[in-house]
Amino acid sequence: MTSPDIAKPVIAARDLRLTLGDGAAAVEILRGIELEVPQGETLALLGPSGSGKSSLMAVLTGLERATSGSLMVAGEDFTALDEDSLAMARRGRIGIVLQAFHLLPTMTALENVATPLELAGVKGASERAAEELEAVGLGHRLTHYPAQLSGGEQQRVAIARAIAPRPPLIFADEPTGNLDTSTGESVVEVLFRRREETGATLVIITHDKTLADRCDRVVTLADGLVATDTKAA
Repeated sequence: MTSPDIAKPVIAARDLRLTLGDGAAAVEILRGIELEVPQGETLALLGPSGSGKSSLMAVLTGLERATSGSLMVAGEDFTALDEDSLAMARRGRIGIVLQAFHLLPTMTALENVATPLELAGVKGASERAAEELEAVGLGHRLTHYPAQLSGGEQQRVAIARAIAPRPPLIFADEPTGNLDTSTGESVVEVLFRRREETGATLVIITHDKTLADRCDRVVTLADGLVATDTKAA
């Protein structure tokens, strides 16, 4: 029987580096990240502005290509893929929740969740989208447009959209950053509950210590490197 502690990680980064710009203008953003994340873990990514948190998330999600190093994500070698291949690799494997909701204003809540599923060829996309919106407490708002929803409701639509494909990996970048405290707490509850129900790995960028304390593990970045890596007691 395989121990969960030695199971193959869903994220494995080795000497991961990212340099932006050329020549004298080149800036090294990530300077040799070493990180492994097992399937099912909740991980908070902390660090001051400019420490490399968002850049690391961009590389781990395939939105940015690493300059060097190795990176395996959900069984794919991300450092060996071009941009088109990275986009294909993300599909179905990675869900992303941003503090800017990025909902399409001309689509209803149901259409915002269903359309990516349809593009991915998922059968019964509308039915699954409705189930996901019901699961985040928006079963009564299926036909509402983003402008008709509160900030918290829009964020819950974004969570439903990210989780609907059942990805093994969910990334959330300051998911409560644009929400008031009460609404933010509600959104966090939804995010953690859906993650638990789907068994996904959750990586959250946050400045909120209370949110970080809910995670299994806290990794702090400083100057493009992992400064601390602490598991929950």
